[in-house]
Formats: sequence, C-alpha cells, structure tokens
Amino acid sequence: MVSVTFVTSQGEKIAAQGEVGQRLLELGQARGMPLEGTCEGQMACSTCHVIIAGDWFDRLPAAVDDEEDMLDLAAGVTRTSRLSCQIELTEALDGLVVHVPAEARDMQGR
Repeated sequence: MVSVTFVTSQGEKIAAQGEVGQRLLELGQARGMPLEGTCEGQMACSTCHVIIAGDWFDRLPAAVDDEEDMLDLAAGVTRTSRLSCQIELTEALDGLVVHVPAEARDMQGR
C-alpha cells in the first residue's frame, strides 16, 4: 500500500491508502476529492490538476509535453502542479503529500 495525504483548499488533511500502480486521480476520487478527471486520464483536460508538495515534486517522473500543455489551461497552476491522472503510485511515493487547489473544477458536484 502507498500512503498519500490530500490537503484540501481549507487545509484539511485527508489520509488515503492506494495500491501500487493505481493512478493518483482514482485514489483522490475514492476519498471524495473534487478531482473530476473529465477525460478519464487521456490528457485532454486539466480537471484533475493537483499541486504536489515541494519536497515530493522532484521524486516524480518529469511531465511530458502534452501534460505541460494541459497544465497551461488549469486554474491556479504552480511550479509543482501536475495532472493527477498522470501520476502512478509507486512504493517510492509512500507518504506523498498532494494539495487540491481551491480552483478545482468539479462539475460532477462531489
């Protein structure tokens, strides 16, 4: 299992346990985070935008150009922004801290 802490825009910390190989988007959705993922991981939207805690950001594989292009469309982007659909949980990410931006768009009303 991989432990992840989601930090809401109100500062609430939500602990989650994911499986190795699971996408961060799926884990966030399962824990009720407002991550829509409209394109279902196809990098055709930015509705699963998250901000990775600074000390964890460099541990992730680099974003590909298509992900960078989609992040250009997201609200509230920072230097450590990523699309959660593109982050696969690994043992090396055990303890990951992820901030859900206040500008998260969730048209499914969660």
